Amino acid sequence: MLPSITLFLSLLLFSSVAAVPPQRRDPLHIPFFRRNVKRSSSDIVDRYAAASQHLREKYGYGSSPPSRRASTTDIGITNQGADTSYFVQMSVGTPGQTLALVLDTGSSDLWFATTGCAGCAPGTPLFNPAGSTTFQTGTASISLTYGSGQAAGVISRDTVTMGPYTVDPQIFVAVDTVSSGLIDGELDGILGLAFEGIANTAAVPFWEALIDNNLLTSPEFSFFLTRFVNDTAATNEEPGGVFTLGGTNSSLFQGTIDFQPFTSPSPAGTFWLQTVSGVLVNGKSVAIGAAGSNSAAIDTGTTLVGAPTAAVNAIWGAVSGATPLSGNLSGFWSYPCSTQLTVSLSFGGPSWPISPGDLNLGTVTNGKCLGAIFDITAGSSIKPQADTPAWIVGDTFLKNVYSVFRANPPAVGFAQLSALSGSSGAPGPVVGTSRATGSQPLSTGGANAAQPTASLGAAGSIATCALVLLMTTTYMLIA
Repeated sequence: MLPSITLFLSLLLFSSVAAVPPQRRDPLHIPFFRRNVKRSSSDIVDRYAAASQHLREKYGYGSSPPSRRASTTDIGITNQGADTSYFVQMSVGTPGQTLALVLDTGSSDLWFATTGCAGCAPGTPLFNPAGSTTFQTGTASISLTYGSGQAAGVISRDTVTMGPYTVDPQIFVAVDTVSSGLIDGELDGILGLAFEGIANTAAVPFWEALIDNNLLTSPEFSFFLTRFVNDTAATNEEPGGVFTLGGTNSSLFQGTIDFQPFTSPSPAGTFWLQTVSGVLVNGKSVAIGAAGSNSAAIDTGTTLVGAPTAAVNAIWGAVSGATPLSGNLSGFWSYPCSTQLTVSLSFGGPSWPISPGDLNLGTVTNGKCLGAIFDITAGSSIKPQADTPAWIVGDTFLKNVYSVFRANPPAVGFAQLSALSGSSGAPGPVVGTSRATGSQPLSTGGANAAQPTASLGAAGSIATCALVLLMTTTYMLIA
């Protein structure tokens, strides 16, 4: 159950946009929750070994080639027990049934477990098709394959609502069978936020349907993600940040948003693609190879940062005392826990620092901690397809920036977090394929910069600020 004060603030957020004409609404700012699980050393090994294997499977680095729009394919899900799964509540059916769904910009399908689900954990809040007068079942079955198991069901449709926005009908997978442990007793499924081109159901994703129906002020959505890693006082569910549909929330970032266009050539309608143009380790540039070998998917549904071998070796080779691991943690590196490590990534614009706390996943051996950047190709005998991203940039990085996903023209933008949202390191100079003179941050003027769009009304600003202040002061967000 959600904390009552957060529920009140959620209702206040939604009520702030209620007066907007239904055909088109101002940005919707949705607070969401982040699962946080206490971790022992053995938990760290098991959890991140499973997370890395899932990520390899998701992007075609696993034991079998990926497929598109096939009966068996890889779609995205994070380890449900990890401490960086972010989800929102959506309503499905008539009358509406509330479901908790992970926000995943690395996949495009909507799916959730239904009543009678075989393999679902006891207590999982399942969708009941018989309880909806608008549910339409299909005849096409589909099996969704993960590194940690499978989910199978029938392609169906029903009314789906998030805040004031409704898609009727929305196509999804009504899952009736899952591998044991694939989902736990708190989460129902996944809301895919990538493009239609990689939807296994061939359906238009929820967010794209809103744009197609001219329901959003701007063709974009944005994230502020909270941080509770290594917070011993954190409970199983904590405020996770704000997901904004149709624009940005200017109270959650400072300066301008640096938009970088998609990788060129970029497959149309697939992932949210960027190019990692440079990497700094404790302020010093390391060689990661040519831009053509460093395409990156920006993925909120992924806990870690997966990178190609050359880049991973260069990053950890610059850290004194770092050593590669083997076995279940093949592809990972450990490093002295006493090291105050900062890694910054650049995508053709400023370099964005990752905090030391996000890079450190916890102790794995005496005095050695597990690093959050791992070799995604380790242990794989499969040659990725031409459109497979070389980097998968997940929440380890995204917690340190305000991120914006813009559909038209397609681009991803990053901005420095505001003091209200916990603050973050200031962006640094351009590194890699583009160079900046001196040590000042890249100028935020020009075609790739954007001022905050679709600002909130007074009620929305007050409600969102109250929510973020609650998270900042009560839960002591780490800067």
